[in-house]
Amino acid sequence: MIRTEVSGAVGRVILARPEKRNALTPAMLAGIVAAVAELEKTCGAIVLRGEGEVFCAGFDLTLCREDKGVMGELLTGLSRVVRALRRCTAPVVAAAHGAAIAGGCAMLGGCDVVVTDAAAKLGYPVVRLGISPAVSAPTLRLLTGDGPARERMLDPGLIDGRRAAAIGLAHECAETAAAAIERAEAIAADLAAKPRGGMAATKRWLNELDGTDRDEIMDAALAASMALVGSDEERTRLAQLWAKQDRKQ
Repeated sequence: MIRTEVSGAVGRVILARPEKRNALTPAMLAGIVAAVAELEKTCGAIVLRGEGEVFCAGFDLTLCREDKGVMGELLTGLSRVVRALRRCTAPVVAAAHGAAIAGGCAMLGGCDVVVTDAAAKLGYPVVRLGISPAVSAPTLRLLTGDGPARERMLDPGLIDGRRAAAIGLAHECAETAAAAIERAEAIAADLAAKPRGGMAATKRWLNELDGTDRDEIMDAALAASMALVGSDEERTRLAQLWAKQDRKQ
């Protein structure tokens, strides 16, 4: 469900579960961490993208229906992915085409450059399910600033690609999904051509300045989300979600 590719100095980490809109599983999250660790050894830049119509629709919540412990695994895995992307020695460019929702949107905070498209939908709707997106807070606020970050984390609505670019959630907004992927590839190729030692040192220094090299910050954010796992509110909201899905079938 995670595929890697390399061409020239650019590596790609591809979410390859298009039939499920690249919904994340614990195995996929672990696969992203492993893929980044392997590609950074030889690649000057990495593109993170999804296969199919969307980048990532978030967590695969159907897994939580079968195993109540999966939500904790998903949140923990997501935190590890964001850290791995942020601390990767090579620049990471996200092609967030189509949709980057919940956990999919959270991964953008670990990337160095984010490209989306005008029709894409982005956001953090998880508060509707009694789950806190606090795990995303340290890196989201660095992208957008505190005001927009607070708004997006408390408002479960989704925004389009143009609005995402306007508030800093994305760095660029292309007109189409295909153009977003093409632009992300072009940015990655340009970054990969730069001296790797200088790029790695710059990333390390930026992480030191913003605090994302410190596990205590990331651990605290994860703990805030984990504190609600298994709560009465979460169980009730998830049960309502599954009942609604059952009625549609």
